[in-house]
Amino acid sequence: MIRPLYSLLVIGAQPFLRRKLRRRGKAEPGYLHAVGERFGQYAEPAQPGAVWIHAVSLGETRAAAILIDRLRQLRPGVRVLLTHGTATGRAEGERIVQGGDAQAWLPWDTPRAVRRFLDHFQPSCGILMETEVWPNLVAQCKARGLPLVLANARLSDKSLTQARRLAGLSRPAYASLAAVWAQTEGDAQRLAEAGATVKGVFGNLKFDATPDAGLLDLGRAWRTASHTPVVMFASSREGEEAELFRVLQAGRGLAKVRWLVVPRHPQRFDEVAALATQHGLSVSRRSRWTQQPDEADVLVGDSLGEMALYYGMADIALLGGSFAPLGGQNLIEAAACGCPIVMGPHTFNFAEAAQLAQEAGAALRVGSMEEGVRAAVGLAGDAPRRDAAVHAALTFAARHQGAAEKTAQAVLALIAG
Repeated sequence: MIRPLYSLLVIGAQPFLRRKLRRRGKAEPGYLHAVGERFGQYAEPAQPGAVWIHAVSLGETRAAAILIDRLRQLRPGVRVLLTHGTATGRAEGERIVQGGDAQAWLPWDTPRAVRRFLDHFQPSCGILMETEVWPNLVAQCKARGLPLVLANARLSDKSLTQARRLAGLSRPAYASLAAVWAQTEGDAQRLAEAGATVKGVFGNLKFDATPDAGLLDLGRAWRTASHTPVVMFASSREGEEAELFRVLQAGRGLAKVRWLVVPRHPQRFDEVAALATQHGLSVSRRSRWTQQPDEADVLVGDSLGEMALYYGMADIALLGGSFAPLGGQNLIEAAACGCPIVMGPHTFNFAEAAQLAQEAGAALRVGSMEEGVRAAVGLAGDAPRRDAAVHAALTFAARHQGAAEKTAQAVLALIAG
């Protein structure tokens, strides 16, 4: 009885969701592309039998890219259907799809839209990346005998608590998945408690990413040319930049280093640049650089797909999302680029990775933004300590590789079965 009620609520929310798309589309025009797909309406025909991978946003799409690359190595000619929920995810996905592949929005979770989606694309299997489990989608896949799995799966304590509150809806959805391949033993335990059948702990796909060597080298060259240590605020979130700028405005952390702020969401690039100016800080934006960064109190990384460049520029990075109760962002890419991390108190979305990085010496935990600034500036100016942290970060990243091979082999077995 719970899922029919849920379906009625989602159906009733459709007009509000349309308005939400129009509002978001003003800042991010990508949300206005192919709106009909959100409701299971498609303009182009589709070829059945593709491996369907759902990667809701930017981080999941980058993880999916690693899996897709390994699948193509193991099974040349494999066709992929890549679906998303956010504009940044879809834009990143455009760089992944090849001839014969397809890309679309995942429809909102109404029975009719899900039915249209599955009827139209007729995939050979479905792979949900990390956390995306939708009750009607899972139920219809199970009814059709379409194997649907959760890969690179994670579930925080907070999300498990929410799942328990809605157990009548969430537990059947988790239980109906054909398999779950968890990132960590802790994730596996929480997912099992939520009702999932965990069939493997494969690690995190993001450890298998290879940073763009050209961007990394360019960033390092710029850092060397500046002769001043660079501290980066990586994937910063709303509210966190203002806190950082208040600390800098008070005179702490400006004299000895250059600051590089890379917002998590591209629609906030202008906002963050303006915010720095409002705090009396001079600003230089990546989009206006020519041969190298201009001199300024704060450099703003207002580009997509250049995180390796920014990590190459940085001596050390503050972890966005961890200085507000947002759960933190992924620190694996920083480690793979040899950039040590200073993280705040809130890393519940990546709790085990954060703990392992801290134990390995690749990351340092602090309790506040002011402590983070002080720690980052101190480490950036201490060459022996920083060199040790860089080595620890690279070693940490290399030690946890292998998830791509395990996951790709499991996907191929799923298709064969």
